[in-house]
Amino acid sequence: MVIKQKKMTKKSTVPKRAEKKKVGRPKTTTKVAKDTTEAGTLPGEKRATFIVKAEQLEKVKAMAYWGRVNIKDVMDAALEKYIAAWEKKHGPVRTKPRSRKAGTRQQKA
Repeated sequence: MVIKQKKMTKKSTVPKRAEKKKVGRPKTTTKVAKDTTEAGTLPGEKRATFIVKAEQLEKVKAMAYWGRVNIKDVMDAALEKYIAAWEKKHGPVRTKPRSRKAGTRQQKA
């Protein structure tokens, strides 16, 4: 029985992998979220949930679709217009007072 030996050669030098180009959407913010309502939002924005009438929601979605904008943009424009009308009629919007203890309501005098 004859055993053939392979010649020992230098290991082939494989070039190290070049750094991969990062793919996907670039990060748009470096802000640190203070709470879950700010996670994944731009600076100055908060996530909120509202209950709306189904018919109004469908109209807002249609407006966003036909206007080729985000639903967020349609809602932002609607809220801006409503707030401007409110302030024209009533003056600047005052912030609501914070209750002293969590979960308690302030009594009217």
